[in-house]
Amino acid sequence: MNPKDSVTTAWGKIQAMIDSLILMLPNILLAIIVFALFFIAARVFKSSVRRLTRKHRQARNLGMVLGRLAQGIIILVGLFVALSIVIPTFKAGDLVQLLGISGVAIGFAFRDILQNFLAGILILLTEPFKLDDQIAFKSFEGTVEDIQTRATTIRTYDGRRVVIPNAELFTNSVTVNTAFENRRLEYNVGIGYGDDIDRAKELILEAIASIKGVLHDPPPEALVMELAESTVDIRARWWIAPPRRAEALDSRDMVLTAIKNKLTANGIDLPFPTQQMLFHDQTEDTDGDRSRQREGWPAGNNQVPKPRSISSSLRKLAEKRAQKDGNGNQSDNLDGMLG
Repeated sequence: MNPKDSVTTAWGKIQAMIDSLILMLPNILLAIIVFALFFIAARVFKSSVRRLTRKHRQARNLGMVLGRLAQGIIILVGLFVALSIVIPTFKAGDLVQLLGISGVAIGFAFRDILQNFLAGILILLTEPFKLDDQIAFKSFEGTVEDIQTRATTIRTYDGRRVVIPNAELFTNSVTVNTAFENRRLEYNVGIGYGDDIDRAKELILEAIASIKGVLHDPPPEALVMELAESTVDIRARWWIAPPRRAEALDSRDMVLTAIKNKLTANGIDLPFPTQQMLFHDQTEDTDGDRSRQREGWPAGNNQVPKPRSISSSLRKLAEKRAQKDGNGNQSDNLDGMLG
């Protein structure tokens, strides 16, 4: 075949394709219109379902599930109808057979997507949390904005958006801070060991009760939780409603301010962390009952040790060295320095 015949043959094929495309244009336009109608119908049906269930909180998530499933089914049917218009020989069974043959490959390729989709459906049906709930998941905490079939979107308290795959939410622990009407807050208040514990409890409860928004049922509590190194820790506990983040922060600020002012105004010490270092038997005459065991030395056999100090210990050490060296001037010099 010479080049001229090849060009003629190619041009004939191209012209035949153009002619067939022109003949199919009405079908293509009709298929686009039909698919657009199905798409619009799917959106309208989804919005109608969500609008009908929006007033009922218990059915809100179920309405989202049904609306999205119905939307997907209607769009899929519209796609089949559009393909049948464009390609009259096309049958839905052919597509189903094709999907069945490549189903294994598609399953491996879209495993994560399908897992998130199924997890999203289960979350929407079981409702462990709902829209506008405040949840904590791993290092993220915020308000649930949207629950989609693939992922859940939360708005953090500092104004950021976090998209969490539904499979992660379904297989891990999630804390729902707004699951119940009331929420308990708590804080440890450290008082001095010399302060009256009962009096401190009474003052703490008075301070909590004076704050607006603190519930009286259940009542506030003040419990001794720990004898720490420098303080006696009293845990203040109180309940608030509603249990949202803003109310919790406001209540915590007002309660802690009131407790601090109340305790300091009544002479209750709020000590800083301190440490006491005692050398062996370094106690004073006025340091309690010396017939009982004290820090730094044991009391046994009814022998009460005499008090010692660092200066007297150093003086005795210098005297022993002076006696050993035969030089008494060292002891005199040391007495002058210690005196």
